[in-house]
Amino acid sequence: MSSHNPLISITVCVRDGVDWVDGCIEALKNQTYRPLEIIAVDDGSTDGSTERLLKWNDESGDVPVYVFAQPPTGLSSGRKLALEKAKGEWVAITDIDVRPEQTWITNLYSESNPVSDDEKVVAVTGRTIFQRSSDIISKVRSVEIASKYRSRPRSTSLANGPCSMFHRESLIDIGGFNPEWYHAEDMEVSLRLIENGGTIVYAPDALVSHVPESGRKRFLAKRSRDARAHVRIMRNFPRRRRKGPDLDFIGSSTIVLIVAPLWISAMISGFPFIYSLLTSNSLEWSEVKQWWEFKMLILTLSLLVLHQLLLLRGPLGVVIRGSIKDSNKPVLIALFSLRILTFQWSLALWKGLLLGIMDTLTGKNGHRRLFSK
Repeated sequence: MSSHNPLISITVCVRDGVDWVDGCIEALKNQTYRPLEIIAVDDGSTDGSTERLLKWNDESGDVPVYVFAQPPTGLSSGRKLALEKAKGEWVAITDIDVRPEQTWITNLYSESNPVSDDEKVVAVTGRTIFQRSSDIISKVRSVEIASKYRSRPRSTSLANGPCSMFHRESLIDIGGFNPEWYHAEDMEVSLRLIENGGTIVYAPDALVSHVPESGRKRFLAKRSRDARAHVRIMRNFPRRRRKGPDLDFIGSSTIVLIVAPLWISAMISGFPFIYSLLTSNSLEWSEVKQWWEFKMLILTLSLLVLHQLLLLRGPLGVVIRGSIKDSNKPVLIALFSLRILTFQWSLALWKGLLLGIMDTLTGKNGHRRLFSK
């Protein structure tokens, strides 16, 4: 590695992630890029993470590690503190449950030079690979994230939290990370950088590995928080005034949103027909037509066919087919499990959107009240 390379600061925040500390810090110290420093911030941990981090504190090593602690004020606040302490020309961010490959920083830096006079590269973002465990949630999450990266352009709208690097002065110029953002802080700061005339570049070979995301309850809670934060993003950065590329990391969420209304509509429209079949002693078609108008039957069947197409085609279809392929269960059982999951996922997104709208109406969670002056 050339001695003329600029110093790069890698920052990582942790709250109650003691089991992940050693693996993450070791992976960061093993980066091939030099010169390098590591800034670790503990965000009010109570599980021993602070003590585990302090064991890595080494301010005079080949890759110095600096450990700081703060009250539990949130990830964005931790990233802001790390930025204040960083001395590098570029500042990389990652998460404690991530294991970057050895060439992660090298590959990020190699993409930091503009390819045209129109580019002012202010951030470079890599690619996160979600590992898989035996449960269906980790498989769905892994396939979904992989599908988002598949068609990502060079110029992108999001410097993803687990795998990105920012030009320090450019980040400071816009005020750094905003501690008021409880979620989606990476998207918010990315859009401010673009609004300020910057370009975010995607580096597909800058890889990090994320531990499996398991647990249905945790998965659904995160998707609800994503949707709630997206309402705030759209209010603060409406498309009519947003610069740069469109939001390119939404993935299958817009399709998943449709699933719950389709299920509910099909059940409501089909209820009279099903009730009549269950309570009648005869299955004569002439009687069926009396019970229920033919057009309602067509509506229900159409909704069910549309639901099936959504499950197997388009962005959501990529996720479903990939998850079925990786499942160790029979196809029909796996498909049924995924039907239930997508319905719950859809409900979680709607919950997040409704909470976001309530935040807008009441002026809570960082929102300006909708009708306030």
